[in-house]
Amino acid sequence: MKVDSVDFFYLAMPQVTTAADGSQDALVVRVTAGPYQGWGECEASPLPSIAAFVTPMSHGACRPVSASVLGATLDGPDDIRRMAATIAYNSMDLLQAAHTWSGIEMAMWDLLGKARGVPSYQVLGYARAYPKIPYASVLFGATPQQTLERARENRKAGFRAAKFGWAPFGESLAGDIAHLEAAREGLGPDGILLIDAGQVFNEDVEAAAARLAAMERTKVTFFEEPFHGSAYAAYGQLAKRSQTVKLAGGEAAHNRHMAEHLIDFGGVGFIQIDCGRIGGIGPAKDVADYAAARGVTYINHTFTSNLALSASLQPYAGLETHTICEYPTGLQQLARDLTRNHITPNSNGEIVLPDAAGLGIEIDPDALIRYRVDVEIKVSGKTIFSTPSY
Repeated sequence: MKVDSVDFFYLAMPQVTTAADGSQDALVVRVTAGPYQGWGECEASPLPSIAAFVTPMSHGACRPVSASVLGATLDGPDDIRRMAATIAYNSMDLLQAAHTWSGIEMAMWDLLGKARGVPSYQVLGYARAYPKIPYASVLFGATPQQTLERARENRKAGFRAAKFGWAPFGESLAGDIAHLEAAREGLGPDGILLIDAGQVFNEDVEAAAARLAAMERTKVTFFEEPFHGSAYAAYGQLAKRSQTVKLAGGEAAHNRHMAEHLIDFGGVGFIQIDCGRIGGIGPAKDVADYAAARGVTYINHTFTSNLALSASLQPYAGLETHTICEYPTGLQQLARDLTRNHITPNSNGEIVLPDAAGLGIEIDPDALIRYRVDVEIKVSGKTIFSTPSY
């Protein structure tokens, strides 16, 4: 087969706010090869990602992503890896290329699964998919009382684990301790408590370390992204000062090398990868294998649609002992409406991947129309991109 077309659908809620909520807009990708279609989702600002696909060539190392994809052979995993390597070389100075390619690559694994009539994780080489324990991924409340209530709500909804993240965490030590205690009280003594600082401490090891005692006391399992995603030295220093609390990170990795550095130099105990940023499912699988060989737990990073959720679970579906997964519970309506089917916890409170071909998720065309943002890009009076029809 040849890649016949790649289409981008820019979707957004009527109002997009400054909240750290990636489900307010979406860039959905459709790849067509022969009689098959696959769907993916970029986890990035939609407009620059579209532009990276269609932009005129700037020079030999700054070519559009489209030049390495359209017309390329797509018959198996090796073809996807070849395209990825070509983009990495020919678009090395086009910094948005990795995000743009991530959604395309995701759609290709979906397409290959459909062409072979098997789930994408089998195309990756796994014989089966093991259940995962979902943790409800939510933002901290504005007050400790709100955090307490959110923790209770998630526990009542059947979640054994929950992650609280972003502001107001980091504003004051006393406030952070109050939120930690509230979250632990709401989850109960046996709940799995996870904390995401959202890079608020930048490279300030002392400020992050000041929270460790309270985290140890409230039995936090992991402390995610205390620092900038590439601040490997800061991660490594904090990791040496922590006792039972492991560090987590990796969602900011735009290639597998960045994730490997976080493991090797940052000392993380949990590596959390977003398939919509790292270059898709293939490099995420490489990181999962790398982590497993070094005793580091792999986790997905997902805060958007169920299409992205399914894609993010594929790279470690067959790793039986890597059992925890991020499960966004506060999605905007756009992310909920995007797909006709959804991945929900079973009677045991576990997440199981669909056994349908590909990613097993069906796009709802009505959502592509209802949330559509019309885009037209012109260069020298010539239209190089316009919103496609479904």
